Amino acid sequence: MTAPTRITVQGARPYDVVVGHGLLGELGEMVTGAQRVAVIHPASLRATAEAVHEDLPNETHLVEVPDGEAQKDMKVVAYLWDVLGTVGFTRTDAVVAIGGGATTDLAGFVAATWLRGVRVVHVPTTLLGMVDAAVGGKTAINTSAGKNLVGAFHPPAGVLADLTALETLPKHDYTSGLAEVVKVGFTHDPRILDLLGDPRANERELVERAIAVKARVVGNDLTEQGEREFLNYGHTLGHAIEKVESYRWRHGAAVSVGLVFAAELGRLAGRLDDATAARHREVLESVGLPTTYSGDWKQVHAAMAVDKKSRGSRLRFVVLDALARPRMLEDPDPSLLVAAYEEVRKDRGGEVFL
Repeated sequence: MTAPTRITVQGARPYDVVVGHGLLGELGEMVTGAQRVAVIHPASLRATAEAVHEDLPNETHLVEVPDGEAQKDMKVVAYLWDVLGTVGFTRTDAVVAIGGGATTDLAGFVAATWLRGVRVVHVPTTLLGMVDAAVGGKTAINTSAGKNLVGAFHPPAGVLADLTALETLPKHDYTSGLAEVVKVGFTHDPRILDLLGDPRANERELVERAIAVKARVVGNDLTEQGEREFLNYGHTLGHAIEKVESYRWRHGAAVSVGLVFAAELGRLAGRLDDATAARHREVLESVGLPTTYSGDWKQVHAAMAVDKKSRGSRLRFVVLDALARPRMLEDPDPSLLVAAYEEVRKDRGGEVFL
């Protein structure tokens, strides 16, 4: 078996993202010194959580949460706080998150807030979790006002991206994760776009390249004061779609439409050439992601107004000047937003993807 790859995320507290197969044996070292370990997992991953429980020598507590975005709720957070209090969790103990991006977001937030911060290790089991959510220390839950509006920056002690988990991942969940891979292909590493169009491409290389981009960016800018904002490419409209659709849309599907919107916005603003804008739609459709959305513009626009990148009443969008040249577009003319949205409203047929 090929040896695992270790990608180090620099910063005040450096940590490794380990990529490979059969990695659960690495978990023990990441929670060394913790008397108690809380393993947070959705019901669908109970078997994996039980395997971790049997393997760790620590006092291990399995804590089940709902599947999907339903877990990123204040009621679930309060329940988890109660569990940690009941078992006597101290600052030297550790949280382990097993699941997709929603689980790493939730568990990371609970770890960040319990005793003002305890150790957390992420074991992402989805492509989206591996290449995006589990890496970088962003933690958050949702509120009625929008997605990820309550959170904290809390880097993990380590991340185990075990590619074996992807072998049984449902098709739509895997495809959804590709949106984040495509995103960094456009913003930072165009080689990813070439690999996605190559049937001989290696999945591991795609995952490692996407993680390497995230690791480099967040290592330089943990709290999103500069370059890290560019990793939100496509997310302003994407998060708005998720909110308007009451989170029935998968994150990656919504971001995919958001990427097309951002590309069209950049093109209409005179920043991006026609061919690169069109390539967004071509690449996303080639991997099976949606590129159109027909929701009500007023609702979508209102949801975008509470985006984290906004400043006061001014909307801000990540756009491209060219491949791998992301920039912020400040307070664009409303007519440009409407025109860009009309481009994603055009029905080009294809499979309905939620």
